[in-house]
Amino acid sequence: MNELMTVTLYLGVLVLAAWPLSRPLAALMSGTGLSKRGSSIDRVVLSLFGLKNAPGQTAPQWVTTLLTFSLLEILVLFLILGLDGVPWELSLNTAVSFVTNTNWQNYAGESTLSPFSQMVGLAVQNFLSAACGFAVLAALVRGLVCKESQDLGNFAVDVVRFTLYVLLPISVVYALFLVSQGVVQTWTTSVTVQTLAGTTQTLALGPVASQEAIKMLGTNGGGYFNANSAHPFENPTGLSNFVQMLSMFLIPAASVFAFGRVVRDRRQGISLAVVMTLLFVLAVGLAWWAESSVAGSATGNMEGKETRFGIFPSVLFSAITTSTSTGAVNAMHDSYTALGGLVPLALMHLGEVVFGGVGSGLYGMLLMVLLTVFVGGLLVGRTPEYLGKKIEPREMTLISIALLVTPVVTLLGTAAGVLWPDAVKSLNNPGPHGFTEILYAYTSAANNNGSAFGGLNGNTPFFNLTLAAAMFVGRFGVMIPVVLLAGSLAQKRSMATTSGTLPTHTVTFAVLLIFFLFLLAALNFIPAWSLGPVAEALGGAF
Repeated sequence: MNELMTVTLYLGVLVLAAWPLSRPLAALMSGTGLSKRGSSIDRVVLSLFGLKNAPGQTAPQWVTTLLTFSLLEILVLFLILGLDGVPWELSLNTAVSFVTNTNWQNYAGESTLSPFSQMVGLAVQNFLSAACGFAVLAALVRGLVCKESQDLGNFAVDVVRFTLYVLLPISVVYALFLVSQGVVQTWTTSVTVQTLAGTTQTLALGPVASQEAIKMLGTNGGGYFNANSAHPFENPTGLSNFVQMLSMFLIPAASVFAFGRVVRDRRQGISLAVVMTLLFVLAVGLAWWAESSVAGSATGNMEGKETRFGIFPSVLFSAITTSTSTGAVNAMHDSYTALGGLVPLALMHLGEVVFGGVGSGLYGMLLMVLLTVFVGGLLVGRTPEYLGKKIEPREMTLISIALLVTPVVTLLGTAAGVLWPDAVKSLNNPGPHGFTEILYAYTSAANNNGSAFGGLNGNTPFFNLTLAAAMFVGRFGVMIPVVLLAGSLAQKRSMATTSGTLPTHTVTFAVLLIFFLFLLAALNFIPAWSLGPVAEALGGAF
Protein backbone atom coordinates (compact mmCIF):
# COMPACT_ATOMS: atom_id res chain seq x y z
CA MET A 1 0.00 0.00 0.00
CA ASN A 2 2.84 2.40 0.79
CA GLU A 3 4.32 1.68 -2.63
CA LEU A 4 1.03 2.46 -4.39
CA MET A 5 0.66 5.68 -2.40
CA THR A 6 4.21 6.70 -3.30
CA VAL A 7 3.63 6.21 -7.04
CA THR A 8 0.27 8.01 -6.85
CA LEU A 9 1.81 10.92 -4.95
CA TYR A 10 4.70 11.09 -7.39
CA LEU A 11 2.49 11.16 -10.48
CA GLY A 12 0.09 13.64 -8.87
CA VAL A 13 2.85 16.10 -7.98
CA LEU A 14 4.36 15.60 -11.44
CA VAL A 15 1.13 16.65 -13.17
CA LEU A 16 0.71 19.64 -10.86
CA ALA A 17 4.24 20.81 -11.68
CA ALA A 18 4.31 19.92 -15.38
CA TRP A 19 0.98 21.39 -16.44
CA PRO A 20 1.84 25.06 -15.75
CA LEU A 21 5.35 24.59 -17.18
CA SER A 22 3.77 23.38 -20.43
CA ARG A 23 2.59 26.89 -21.24
CA PRO A 24 6.05 28.52 -21.63
CA LEU A 25 7.35 25.37 -23.31
CA ALA A 26 4.53 25.62 -25.85
CA ALA A 27 5.54 29.20 -26.59
CA LEU A 28 9.14 28.12 -27.16
CA MET A 29 8.04 25.21 -29.36
CA SER A 30 6.03 27.65 -31.44
CA GLY A 31 9.16 29.74 -31.99
CA THR A 32 8.17 32.77 -29.98
CA GLY A 33 9.40 34.36 -26.76
CA LEU A 34 7.63 33.53 -23.55
CA SER A 35 5.06 36.30 -23.97
CA LYS A 36 4.40 39.58 -25.71
CA ARG A 37 5.30 41.41 -22.52
CA GLY A 38 8.68 39.70 -22.56
CA SER A 39 9.40 40.48 -26.18
CA SER A 40 11.70 43.41 -25.32
CA ILE A 41 13.71 41.22 -22.97
CA ASP A 42 13.80 38.57 -25.66
CA ARG A 43 15.23 41.03 -28.18
CA VAL A 44 17.92 42.11 -25.72
CA VAL A 45 18.87 38.51 -24.92
CA LEU A 46 19.08 37.51 -28.58
CA SER A 47 21.05 40.67 -29.39
CA LEU A 48 23.71 39.68 -26.86
CA PHE A 49 24.26 36.49 -28.86
CA GLY A 50 24.01 38.17 -32.25
CA LEU A 51 20.69 36.46 -32.96
CA LYS A 52 18.24 39.38 -32.91
CA ASN A 53 17.35 39.11 -36.59
CA ALA A 54 18.40 35.50 -37.10
CA PRO A 55 16.52 34.04 -40.07
CA GLY A 56 14.61 30.79 -40.01
CA GLN A 57 16.39 27.72 -41.32
CA THR A 58 15.48 24.93 -43.68
CA ALA A 59 16.02 21.31 -42.64
CA PRO A 60 19.46 20.99 -44.34
CA GLN A 61 20.61 24.27 -42.78
CA TRP A 62 19.29 23.09 -39.42
CA VAL A 63 21.21 19.81 -39.65
CA THR A 64 24.41 21.58 -40.69
CA THR A 65 24.21 23.98 -37.76
CA LEU A 66 23.41 21.19 -35.29
CA LEU A 67 26.37 19.06 -36.38
CA THR A 68 28.81 21.99 -36.57
CA PHE A 69 27.84 23.19 -33.11
CA SER A 70 28.05 19.69 -31.60
CA LEU A 71 31.42 18.87 -33.14
CA LEU A 72 32.81 22.17 -31.87
CA GLU A 73 31.50 21.35 -28.39
CA ILE A 74 33.21 17.95 -28.50
CA LEU A 75 36.51 19.57 -29.48
CA VAL A 76 36.35 22.23 -26.74
CA LEU A 77 35.42 19.72 -24.01
CA PHE A 78 38.12 17.32 -25.23
CA LEU A 79 40.73 20.08 -24.80
CA ILE A 80 39.40 21.06 -21.35
CA LEU A 81 39.62 17.48 -20.12
CA GLY A 82 43.14 17.26 -21.47
CA LEU A 83 44.15 19.99 -19.01
CA ASP A 84 43.49 17.47 -16.21
CA GLY A 85 45.83 14.95 -17.83
CA VAL A 86 43.00 12.61 -18.82
CA PRO A 87 44.15 10.05 -21.46
CA TRP A 88 43.01 11.01 -24.95
CA GLU A 89 40.68 8.04 -25.51
CA LEU A 90 38.97 8.66 -22.16
CA SER A 91 38.78 12.40 -22.92
CA LEU A 92 37.16 11.64 -26.28
CA ASN A 93 34.69 9.22 -24.70
CA THR A 94 33.73 11.75 -22.03
CA ALA A 95 33.47 14.66 -24.47
CA VAL A 96 31.18 12.73 -26.80
CA SER A 97 29.26 11.42 -23.79
CA PHE A 98 28.35 14.82 -22.37
CA VAL A 99 27.71 16.53 -25.71
CA THR A 100 25.27 13.78 -26.70
CA ASN A 101 23.41 13.99 -23.34
CA THR A 102 24.59 10.45 -22.50
CA ASN A 103 26.90 11.19 -19.56
CA TRP A 104 28.47 7.76 -19.59
CA GLN A 105 31.37 7.90 -17.13
CA ASN A 106 34.39 5.60 -17.37
CA TYR A 107 36.07 7.49 -14.53
CA ALA A 108 35.56 8.56 -10.92
CA GLY A 109 34.74 12.25 -11.10
CA GLU A 110 35.97 13.20 -7.64
CA SER A 111 39.45 11.78 -8.25
CA THR A 112 39.90 12.26 -12.02
CA LEU A 113 38.61 15.75 -12.81
CA SER A 114 39.15 19.18 -11.29
CA PRO A 115 36.28 21.44 -10.19
CA PHE A 116 37.06 23.59 -13.25
CA SER A 117 36.54 20.68 -15.64
CA GLN A 118 33.41 19.60 -13.81
CA MET A 119 31.81 23.08 -13.91
CA VAL A 120 33.13 24.76 -17.06
CA GLY A 121 33.33 21.55 -19.04
CA LEU A 122 30.70 19.06 -17.93
CA ALA A 123 28.03 21.25 -16.32
CA VAL A 124 27.95 23.60 -19.33
CA GLN A 125 27.39 20.65 -21.64
CA ASN A 126 24.56 19.48 -19.39
CA PHE A 127 22.74 22.69 -20.30
CA LEU A 128 23.60 22.71 -23.99
CA SER A 129 22.92 19.03 -24.73
CA ALA A 130 19.48 19.26 -23.13
CA ALA A 131 18.76 22.44 -25.09
CA CYS A 132 19.75 20.71 -28.34
CA GLY A 133 17.29 17.91 -27.62
CA PHE A 134 14.47 20.36 -27.03
CA ALA A 135 15.39 22.30 -30.17
CA VAL A 136 15.07 19.15 -32.31
CA LEU A 137 11.67 18.46 -30.74
CA ALA A 138 10.59 22.03 -31.49
CA ALA A 139 11.63 21.60 -35.13
CA LEU A 140 9.54 18.41 -35.46
CA VAL A 141 6.49 19.99 -33.83
CA ARG A 142 6.75 22.99 -36.16
CA GLY A 143 6.97 20.61 -39.10
CA LEU A 144 3.65 19.11 -38.02
CA VAL A 145 2.04 22.52 -37.55
CA CYS A 146 3.49 24.46 -40.50
CA LYS A 147 1.67 24.60 -43.84
CA GLU A 148 3.67 24.57 -47.06
CA SER A 149 6.75 26.12 -45.48
CA GLN A 150 10.45 25.29 -45.24
CA ASP A 151 11.07 27.37 -42.12
CA LEU A 152 11.75 25.23 -39.03
CA GLY A 153 12.92 28.14 -36.90
CA ASN A 154 16.49 28.90 -35.98
CA PHE A 155 18.56 26.29 -34.11
CA ALA A 156 20.73 28.77 -32.21
CA VAL A 157 17.73 30.87 -31.14
CA ASP A 158 15.98 27.79 -29.78
CA VAL A 159 19.05 26.70 -27.82
CA VAL A 160 19.57 30.15 -26.29
CA ARG A 161 15.92 30.64 -25.36
CA PHE A 162 15.46 27.23 -23.80
CA THR A 163 18.69 27.50 -21.83
CA LEU A 164 18.13 31.00 -20.48
CA TYR A 165 14.35 30.93 -20.00
CA VAL A 166 13.84 27.39 -18.69
CA LEU A 167 16.96 25.46 -17.69
CA LEU A 168 18.96 28.20 -16.00
CA PRO A 169 16.31 29.76 -13.69
CA ILE A 170 14.92 26.39 -12.58
CA SER A 171 18.44 25.06 -11.97
CA VAL A 172 19.35 28.00 -9.75
CA VAL A 173 16.35 27.45 -7.48
CA TYR A 174 16.86 23.69 -7.60
CA ALA A 175 20.53 23.95 -6.61
CA LEU A 176 19.64 26.11 -3.59
CA PHE A 177 17.09 23.51 -2.53
CA LEU A 178 19.71 20.76 -2.79
CA VAL A 179 22.12 22.79 -0.65
CA SER A 180 19.39 23.09 1.98
CA GLN A 181 19.15 19.29 2.02
CA GLY A 182 22.89 18.82 2.55
CA VAL A 183 24.31 18.57 -0.96
CA VAL A 184 27.77 20.17 -0.91
CA GLN A 185 28.65 23.26 -2.95
CA THR A 186 32.20 24.49 -2.44
CA TRP A 187 35.46 25.10 -4.28
CA THR A 188 37.24 23.09 -1.59
CA THR A 189 38.19 19.74 -3.12
CA SER A 190 38.49 17.72 0.11
CA VAL A 191 38.36 17.85 3.88
CA THR A 192 39.98 15.57 6.48
CA VAL A 193 37.75 14.54 9.38
CA GLN A 194 38.04 12.27 12.40
CA THR A 195 35.51 9.44 12.51
CA LEU A 196 33.65 8.17 15.57
CA ALA A 197 36.01 5.20 15.52
CA GLY A 198 38.92 7.58 16.06
CA THR A 199 40.45 7.25 12.58
CA THR A 200 40.99 10.03 10.08
CA GLN A 201 39.26 10.06 6.70
CA THR A 202 39.54 12.36 3.69
CA LEU A 203 36.21 13.29 2.13
CA ALA A 204 35.98 14.57 -1.44
CA LEU A 205 34.07 17.84 -1.89
CA GLY A 206 33.36 20.23 -4.73
CA PRO A 207 30.70 22.32 -6.53
CA VAL A 208 28.20 19.46 -6.48
CA ALA A 209 24.75 21.03 -6.04
CA SER A 210 25.03 23.21 -9.14
CA GLN A 211 25.93 20.21 -11.30
CA GLU A 212 23.39 17.95 -9.62
CA ALA A 213 20.51 20.31 -10.44
CA ILE A 214 21.08 20.43 -14.20
CA LYS A 215 22.14 16.77 -14.21
CA MET A 216 18.59 15.81 -13.21
CA LEU A 217 16.59 18.62 -14.80
CA GLY A 218 18.29 18.20 -18.17
CA THR A 219 18.04 14.36 -18.01
CA ASN A 220 21.83 14.17 -18.21
CA GLY A 221 22.80 11.87 -15.35
CA GLY A 222 26.55 12.39 -14.96
CA GLY A 223 27.41 12.47 -11.27
CA TYR A 224 30.10 14.56 -9.60
CA PHE A 225 30.95 11.46 -7.54
CA ASN A 226 31.51 7.96 -8.84
CA ALA A 227 28.59 6.64 -6.77
CA ASN A 228 26.28 9.15 -8.45
CA SER A 229 22.98 9.75 -6.62
CA ALA A 230 23.72 6.93 -4.18
CA HIS A 231 26.37 9.24 -2.66
CA PRO A 232 25.10 11.17 0.40
CA PHE A 233 26.75 14.37 -0.84
CA GLU A 234 24.66 14.20 -4.03
CA ASN A 235 21.42 12.81 -2.61
CA PRO A 236 21.35 12.99 1.18
CA THR A 237 17.66 12.71 2.17
CA GLY A 238 14.39 11.09 1.23
CA LEU A 239 13.07 14.50 0.16
CA SER A 240 16.05 15.18 -2.09
CA ASN A 241 15.55 11.71 -3.59
CA PHE A 242 11.87 12.45 -4.32
CA VAL A 243 12.63 15.83 -5.87
CA GLN A 244 15.39 14.35 -8.00
CA MET A 245 12.97 11.75 -9.33
CA LEU A 246 10.39 14.47 -9.95
CA SER A 247 12.84 16.71 -11.80
CA MET A 248 13.81 13.95 -14.25
CA PHE A 249 10.24 13.70 -15.55
CA LEU A 250 9.38 17.41 -15.19
CA ILE A 251 10.37 18.85 -18.58
CA PRO A 252 9.57 15.68 -20.57
CA ALA A 253 6.07 15.52 -19.05
CA ALA A 254 5.53 19.25 -19.54
CA SER A 255 6.64 18.87 -23.16
CA VAL A 256 3.91 16.30 -23.78
CA PHE A 257 1.26 18.70 -22.48
CA ALA A 258 2.88 21.55 -24.42
CA PHE A 259 2.60 19.50 -27.60
CA GLY A 260 -1.17 19.36 -27.15
CA ARG A 261 -1.25 23.13 -26.76
CA VAL A 262 0.83 23.79 -29.90
CA VAL A 263 -1.23 21.50 -32.16
CA ARG A 264 -4.40 22.99 -30.63
CA ASP A 265 -5.74 19.64 -29.55
CA ARG A 266 -4.93 18.91 -25.93
CA ARG A 267 -6.36 15.42 -26.31
CA GLN A 268 -3.26 14.51 -28.34
CA GLY A 269 -0.92 15.43 -25.50
CA ILE A 270 -3.08 13.89 -22.80
CA SER A 271 -3.44 10.59 -24.70
CA LEU A 272 0.35 10.33 -25.06
CA ALA A 273 0.78 11.13 -21.38
CA VAL A 274 -1.67 8.35 -20.46
CA VAL A 275 0.20 5.82 -22.63
CA MET A 276 3.52 6.82 -21.10
CA THR A 277 2.09 6.62 -17.57
CA LEU A 278 0.66 3.13 -18.12
CA LEU A 279 4.00 1.86 -19.42
CA PHE A 280 5.81 3.47 -16.50
CA VAL A 281 3.51 1.97 -13.85
CA LEU A 282 3.85 -1.46 -15.50
CA ALA A 283 7.66 -1.21 -15.47
CA VAL A 284 7.76 -0.12 -11.82
CA GLY A 285 5.42 -2.92 -10.80
CA LEU A 286 7.47 -5.60 -12.56
CA ALA A 287 10.77 -4.35 -11.13
CA TRP A 288 9.25 -4.06 -7.64
CA TRP A 289 7.98 -7.65 -7.82
CA ALA A 290 11.35 -8.94 -9.04
CA GLU A 291 13.36 -7.15 -6.35
CA SER A 292 11.04 -7.77 -3.38
CA SER A 293 10.03 -11.38 -4.13
CA VAL A 294 13.38 -13.08 -3.64
CA ALA A 295 13.16 -16.70 -2.55
CA GLY A 296 14.51 -17.27 0.95
CA SER A 297 14.65 -13.56 1.84
CA ALA A 298 12.17 -11.76 4.05
CA THR A 299 13.48 -8.33 3.06
CA GLY A 300 13.94 -8.81 -0.67
CA ASN A 301 17.09 -8.01 -2.62
CA MET A 302 18.92 -5.24 -0.77
CA GLU A 303 22.28 -5.85 -2.43
CA GLY A 304 23.62 -2.65 -4.02
CA LYS A 305 20.88 -0.48 -2.51
CA GLU A 306 21.11 2.32 0.03
CA THR A 307 19.49 1.39 3.34
CA ARG A 308 18.33 5.01 3.74
CA PHE A 309 16.17 4.55 0.61
CA GLY A 310 15.26 0.86 0.55
CA ILE A 311 14.01 -1.31 -2.29
CA PHE A 312 10.99 0.53 -3.66
CA PRO A 313 12.51 4.05 -3.90
CA SER A 314 15.52 2.44 -5.59
CA VAL A 315 13.32 0.56 -8.06
CA LEU A 316 11.26 3.69 -8.74
CA PHE A 317 14.43 5.73 -9.32
CA SER A 318 15.85 3.14 -11.73
CA ALA A 319 12.61 3.05 -13.76
CA ILE A 320 12.55 6.84 -14.02
CA THR A 321 16.21 7.15 -14.94
CA THR A 322 15.96 4.57 -17.74
CA SER A 323 12.56 5.77 -18.95
CA THR A 324 14.29 9.08 -19.51
CA SER A 325 17.79 9.51 -20.90
CA THR A 326 19.11 10.49 -17.48
CA GLY A 327 21.11 7.44 -16.45
CA ALA A 328 21.62 8.65 -12.88
CA VAL A 329 21.43 5.92 -10.23
CA ASN A 330 20.74 5.74 -6.51
CA ALA A 331 21.39 1.99 -6.50
CA MET A 332 23.65 -0.29 -8.49
CA HIS A 333 21.76 -1.89 -11.38
CA ASP A 334 24.37 -4.63 -11.61
CA SER A 335 23.17 -5.91 -8.23
CA TYR A 336 19.53 -6.22 -9.30
CA THR A 337 18.02 -9.64 -9.82
CA ALA A 338 18.05 -10.98 -13.38
CA LEU A 339 14.44 -9.96 -14.07
CA GLY A 340 14.77 -6.77 -12.04
CA GLY A 341 17.71 -5.75 -14.21
CA LEU A 342 15.74 -6.61 -17.35
CA VAL A 343 13.23 -3.83 -16.62
CA PRO A 344 15.61 -0.84 -16.97
CA LEU A 345 17.20 -2.60 -19.94
CA ALA A 346 13.80 -3.05 -21.62
CA LEU A 347 12.82 0.57 -20.93
CA MET A 348 15.85 1.67 -22.92
CA HIS A 349 15.06 -0.87 -25.64
CA LEU A 350 11.61 0.71 -25.97
CA GLY A 351 13.49 3.83 -27.06
CA GLU A 352 13.24 5.80 -23.79
CA VAL A 353 9.83 7.08 -24.87
CA VAL A 354 8.17 6.79 -21.44
CA PHE A 355 8.33 10.59 -21.08
CA GLY A 356 11.97 10.15 -22.08
CA GLY A 357 14.78 12.69 -22.18
CA VAL A 358 14.40 16.42 -22.71
CA GLY A 359 13.12 16.67 -26.28
CA SER A 360 14.32 13.20 -27.26
CA GLY A 361 11.58 11.37 -25.38
CA LEU A 362 8.70 13.09 -27.14
CA TYR A 363 10.22 13.12 -30.61
CA GLY A 364 10.97 9.40 -30.12
CA MET A 365 7.35 8.76 -29.17
CA LEU A 366 6.10 10.85 -32.10
CA LEU A 367 8.14 8.63 -34.42
CA MET A 368 6.28 5.64 -33.00
CA VAL A 369 2.97 7.49 -33.35
CA LEU A 370 3.68 8.16 -37.03
CA LEU A 371 4.66 4.52 -37.56
CA THR A 372 1.44 3.39 -35.86
CA VAL A 373 -0.64 5.82 -37.92
CA PHE A 374 0.88 4.50 -41.14
CA VAL A 375 0.65 0.78 -40.40
CA GLY A 376 -2.59 1.00 -38.43
CA GLY A 377 -4.22 3.13 -41.08
CA LEU A 378 -3.35 0.62 -43.79
CA LEU A 379 -4.62 -2.28 -41.66
CA VAL A 380 -8.07 -0.74 -41.23
CA GLY A 381 -8.26 0.98 -44.59
CA ARG A 382 -7.89 4.50 -43.21
CA THR A 383 -5.84 7.36 -44.64
CA PRO A 384 -2.30 7.37 -43.12
CA GLU A 385 -2.17 10.97 -41.90
CA TYR A 386 -1.40 12.66 -38.60
CA LEU A 387 -2.61 16.09 -37.57
CA GLY A 388 -3.61 16.77 -41.17
CA LYS A 389 -0.25 15.74 -42.69
CA LYS A 390 -0.15 12.71 -45.01
CA ILE A 391 2.48 10.12 -44.14
CA GLU A 392 4.03 9.02 -47.42
CA PRO A 393 7.04 6.85 -48.48
CA ARG A 394 9.62 9.61 -47.92
CA GLU A 395 8.41 10.18 -44.37
CA MET A 396 8.29 6.45 -43.65
CA THR A 397 11.86 6.03 -44.89
CA LEU A 398 13.10 8.70 -42.47
CA ILE A 399 10.98 7.28 -39.63
CA SER A 400 12.34 3.78 -40.24
CA ILE A 401 15.94 5.01 -40.24
CA ALA A 402 15.44 6.94 -37.00
CA LEU A 403 13.78 3.96 -35.27
CA LEU A 404 16.35 1.39 -36.40
CA VAL A 405 19.57 3.32 -35.71
CA THR A 406 19.77 2.59 -31.98
CA PRO A 407 18.89 -1.15 -32.20
CA VAL A 408 21.47 -1.66 -34.95
CA VAL A 409 24.18 0.22 -33.03
CA THR A 410 23.29 -1.62 -29.80
CA LEU A 411 23.43 -5.10 -31.31
CA LEU A 412 26.54 -4.48 -33.41
CA GLY A 413 28.35 -3.02 -30.40
CA THR A 414 27.30 -5.93 -28.20
CA ALA A 415 28.49 -8.45 -30.80
CA ALA A 416 31.85 -6.68 -31.05
CA GLY A 417 32.19 -6.58 -27.26
CA VAL A 418 31.50 -10.29 -26.95
CA LEU A 419 33.88 -11.28 -29.75
CA TRP A 420 36.79 -8.96 -28.92
CA PRO A 421 39.14 -10.91 -26.60
CA ASP A 422 40.39 -7.92 -24.59
CA ALA A 423 36.81 -6.69 -24.10
CA VAL A 424 35.74 -9.94 -22.46
CA LYS A 425 38.63 -9.57 -20.02
CA SER A 426 36.94 -6.42 -18.68
CA LEU A 427 34.07 -8.47 -17.26
CA ASN A 428 33.86 -9.33 -13.58
CA ASN A 429 31.09 -11.86 -14.16
CA PRO A 430 30.97 -14.84 -16.55
CA GLY A 431 28.02 -16.35 -18.39
CA PRO A 432 24.64 -14.67 -19.02
CA HIS A 433 25.22 -11.90 -16.48
CA GLY A 434 28.48 -10.91 -18.16
CA PHE A 435 26.68 -10.84 -21.51
CA THR A 436 24.03 -8.58 -19.98
CA GLU A 437 26.72 -6.21 -18.75
CA ILE A 438 28.01 -5.75 -22.30
CA LEU A 439 24.50 -5.55 -23.76
CA TYR A 440 23.55 -2.95 -21.14
CA ALA A 441 26.65 -0.85 -21.90
CA TYR A 442 25.93 -0.53 -25.62
CA THR A 443 22.21 -0.13 -24.99
CA SER A 444 22.95 2.72 -22.61
CA ALA A 445 25.40 4.34 -25.04
CA ALA A 446 23.27 4.03 -28.19
CA ASN A 447 20.18 5.34 -26.39
CA ASN A 448 22.21 8.17 -24.77
CA ASN A 449 21.26 7.02 -21.28
CA GLY A 450 24.56 6.69 -19.42
CA SER A 451 23.65 4.23 -16.66
CA ALA A 452 25.70 1.05 -16.42
CA PHE A 453 25.97 -2.42 -14.95
CA GLY A 454 28.93 -1.76 -12.68
CA GLY A 455 30.55 -5.14 -13.26
CA LEU A 456 32.06 -3.99 -16.55
CA ASN A 457 35.36 -2.11 -16.63
CA GLY A 458 34.70 0.33 -19.47
CA ASN A 459 37.89 2.35 -19.08
CA THR A 460 39.87 0.53 -21.79
CA PRO A 461 40.79 1.81 -25.27
CA PHE A 462 38.32 -0.61 -26.88
CA PHE A 463 35.32 0.41 -24.79
CA ASN A 464 36.20 4.11 -24.69
CA LEU A 465 36.31 4.31 -28.49
CA THR A 466 33.47 1.95 -29.40
CA LEU A 467 31.11 3.38 -26.79
CA ALA A 468 31.96 6.91 -27.99
CA ALA A 469 31.04 5.84 -31.53
CA ALA A 470 27.79 4.29 -30.27
CA MET A 471 26.88 7.47 -28.39
CA PHE A 472 27.59 9.72 -31.37
CA VAL A 473 25.70 7.62 -33.92
CA GLY A 474 22.88 6.93 -31.46
CA ARG A 475 22.34 10.66 -30.94
CA PHE A 476 22.82 12.18 -34.36
CA GLY A 477 21.73 9.12 -36.31
CA VAL A 478 18.27 9.79 -34.85
CA MET A 479 18.34 13.59 -34.72
CA ILE A 480 19.22 14.06 -38.40
CA PRO A 481 16.31 11.95 -39.77
CA VAL A 482 13.96 13.67 -37.31
CA VAL A 483 14.94 17.14 -38.56
CA LEU A 484 14.68 16.01 -42.20
CA LEU A 485 11.29 14.51 -41.37
CA ALA A 486 10.25 17.85 -39.88
CA GLY A 487 11.32 19.60 -43.07
CA SER A 488 9.35 17.17 -45.22
CA LEU A 489 6.20 17.52 -43.11
CA ALA A 490 6.46 21.32 -43.03
CA GLN A 491 6.23 21.52 -46.81
CA LYS A 492 2.96 19.57 -46.94
CA ARG A 493 -0.50 21.01 -47.09
CA SER A 494 -2.70 20.46 -44.08
CA MET A 495 -5.64 18.21 -44.90
CA ALA A 496 -9.05 18.48 -43.31
CA THR A 497 -10.12 15.66 -41.01
CA THR A 498 -12.62 13.30 -42.62
CA SER A 499 -14.39 10.05 -41.77
CA GLY A 500 -11.45 8.26 -43.37
CA THR A 501 -8.92 9.76 -40.94
CA LEU A 502 -7.66 7.47 -38.21
CA PRO A 503 -8.31 9.22 -34.86
CA THR A 504 -5.17 9.37 -32.74
CA HIS A 505 -6.57 10.40 -29.37
CA THR A 506 -8.75 7.37 -28.70
CA VAL A 507 -8.30 4.34 -26.46
CA THR A 508 -8.11 2.11 -29.54
CA PHE A 509 -5.19 4.06 -30.95
CA ALA A 510 -3.44 4.08 -27.56
CA VAL A 511 -3.68 0.27 -27.40
CA LEU A 512 -2.37 0.02 -30.97
CA LEU A 513 0.54 2.34 -30.12
CA ILE A 514 1.51 0.26 -27.08
CA PHE A 515 1.31 -2.90 -29.21
CA PHE A 516 3.69 -1.51 -31.83
CA LEU A 517 6.08 -0.26 -29.13
CA PHE A 518 6.36 -3.74 -27.65
CA LEU A 519 6.42 -5.40 -31.06
CA LEU A 520 9.36 -3.31 -32.28
CA ALA A 521 11.33 -3.88 -29.07
CA ALA A 522 10.57 -7.60 -29.10
CA LEU A 523 11.58 -8.12 -32.72
CA ASN A 524 14.86 -6.33 -32.12
CA PHE A 525 15.89 -7.60 -28.70
CA ILE A 526 14.19 -10.85 -27.63
CA PRO A 527 17.21 -12.94 -28.77
CA ALA A 528 19.53 -10.70 -26.73
CA TRP A 529 17.23 -10.83 -23.68
CA SER A 530 17.18 -14.63 -23.99
CA LEU A 531 20.98 -14.84 -23.94
CA GLY A 532 21.29 -12.45 -20.99
CA PRO A 533 18.74 -11.78 -18.23
CA VAL A 534 16.25 -14.49 -19.24
CA ALA A 535 18.95 -17.20 -19.31
CA GLU A 536 20.26 -15.95 -15.97
CA ALA A 537 16.77 -16.04 -14.46
CA LEU A 538 16.08 -19.54 -15.76
CA GLY A 539 19.38 -20.60 -14.24
CA GLY A 540 17.99 -19.76 -10.81
CA ALA A 541 19.32 -16.20 -10.32
CA PHE A 542 15.91 -14.67 -9.58
